[in-house]
Amino acid sequence: MGTLRVPEVVPSPVEDSETLMKAFKVCPSCLGWGTDEKAIIRLLGQRNASQRKKIREAYQQLYNKSLIDDLNSELSGDFRKAVILWTYDPPERDARLANEALKSRRKNLKELQVIVEIACASSPDHLIAVRQEYCSLFNCSLEEDITKNVSLPVQKILVSMVSSYRYDKEVVDNSIANLEAAKLRESIRTKKLDRDDLVFILSTRNIYQLGACFECYKQNYGYSIDQDIAKTCGRGLLESILKVIVCCIHSPEKHFAEVVKDSVVGFGTDENSLTRAIVMRAEIDMMKVRGEYNIMYKTSLDYAVEDDTSGDYRDFLMTLLGAKI
Repeated sequence: MGTLRVPEVVPSPVEDSETLMKAFKVCPSCLGWGTDEKAIIRLLGQRNASQRKKIREAYQQLYNKSLIDDLNSELSGDFRKAVILWTYDPPERDARLANEALKSRRKNLKELQVIVEIACASSPDHLIAVRQEYCSLFNCSLEEDITKNVSLPVQKILVSMVSSYRYDKEVVDNSIANLEAAKLRESIRTKKLDRDDLVFILSTRNIYQLGACFECYKQNYGYSIDQDIAKTCGRGLLESILKVIVCCIHSPEKHFAEVVKDSVVGFGTDENSLTRAIVMRAEIDMMKVRGEYNIMYKTSLDYAVEDDTSGDYRDFLMTLLGAKI
């Protein structure tokens, strides 16, 4: 369940577009021209994906200009990036996030886990839509860009994950789960984490089947599969990517709770990761992420976000988390 709060009565897309144009032109609390950021937060921060799409379309028809372009010119900093990511259609947003990760100079876990999140913590239909949008935006497939920008053996794993189309119904065969747990164990025991057996299982089985497989693994071998990867194989990039894959498949709310925690812990804030986690999950399962955060860290996710951010950026994230600003 998401945290997004949509008003009971929502103005028409034309009315919302007119409100946004007024917000761009004058700020009532300013001594002249400016931008009414609070109006933008209240409006866009309380509209779902379908409503935001209709607003973008109405804005284009009314003013013959792109809402995204105007947001880009009127806003600034982390606030601007968060609002624009939120305003994009989710498949376009994720395609752009994937491209940004792949074109980054660094190909470390922080960047590449974005690909895993899109492939393994999304519905099969959403992944297909992201791949189609990627082709449209960047004139090549997501798989091609992974191949060009990521080295083996991580490349092999990521290509298999984004190429997957998992069956999304709750169908489980316990005998297969037990058999495939043994195959996963053999790959980990021999430290051959790019073995075809392992890649096939993780990239093709439905999430319920994999959940049963991971449970068999823990019962049969005394460790969860992610614990066994760390214990047996170490903490290199491939090992870390596989642990993220397992977590995104088995417990995406736990993964995103960890992303939020990692983004606010220590000196400074990783605004890119924090924004991504909240924007991606606000309409899906942020209530579960919030609950998992509380269990794991004995504190409130909302408090952590509010305490580590400021200004319009903080207000926008808190609005997506369901706060009344």
